[in-house]
Amino acid sequence: MKAVNFLFFLILLVIFEAMAAFMYLIHPALGGLGMVGAFFTALFISIAIKIVDQWENIVILRFGKLNSVKGAGIRLVIPIVDRAIFVDTRILTLDIPKQQVITKDNVPVSINGVVYFRVAQPTEAITKVQNFVFAMSQYAQATLRDVIGGMTLDQLLAEREKIGKEIEQMVEKASASWGLEVSNIKIQDIDMPEELKKMMSRQASAEREKRATITKAEGDKEAAYNLAAAAATMAASPGAMQLRTLQTVDGLGPTASNTVVLAVPLELMELAQNANILKRKQVQQS
Repeated sequence: MKAVNFLFFLILLVIFEAMAAFMYLIHPALGGLGMVGAFFTALFISIAIKIVDQWENIVILRFGKLNSVKGAGIRLVIPIVDRAIFVDTRILTLDIPKQQVITKDNVPVSINGVVYFRVAQPTEAITKVQNFVFAMSQYAQATLRDVIGGMTLDQLLAEREKIGKEIEQMVEKASASWGLEVSNIKIQDIDMPEELKKMMSRQASAEREKRATITKAEGDKEAAYNLAAAAATMAASPGAMQLRTLQTVDGLGPTASNTVVLAVPLELMELAQNANILKRKQVQQS
């Protein structure tokens, strides 16, 4: 019985007490009888009046048989004859306790989740299942174990959203006959043994080191190609090497600590290079 019903009871009691007092004034012999009648009448009405909130439905069973379903407002329920069951139609949040599951590749994991559902058909939820909240909890736990048991650890870690959707479809299919509507199922936490976590950390570290080595090798390869192209360009232009040398010397800056000594003139170096090329051609011709 809701607190507001007691307010109705007090109001009605005051009214009937006033009526009893009025009857007493008319005839003193009726005063006591009027007060007793006022009390029981107020008690009866206070029990019969039900206040249904906006988010609730009330299922009325009359002599144990389903009679009607009523929405928000002031509802009259006949005491003894009727039985009123309040059903919350808002979205309910149900926690799936942590479950110990063995994956398809024989890895033990602990996993939990959360179910969001609502009562779509109050009559079905009351008459088809004894306790729809407990039934939803147990079915979600069993479905979670079945789905996780058919997946490998890599699939479990990479396809969390897909797992939630698969569990949601299975639970929704079964709970539809109970008058329940599943909004969503989310996987919250996946816990693995510490040794497995360390192995996965080492594997991830090795994988990152592998990618870094490959990236560095590709950079060295590209740099070698660029250097070879630059050397070919300089070889095709006789003055390119001199300009490059002068540019390098200029890049050292005018600081006194940077002293460059050219022991051999560039012309002699070029003359020696040309003589070496000419000698190789003569050897080839002979």
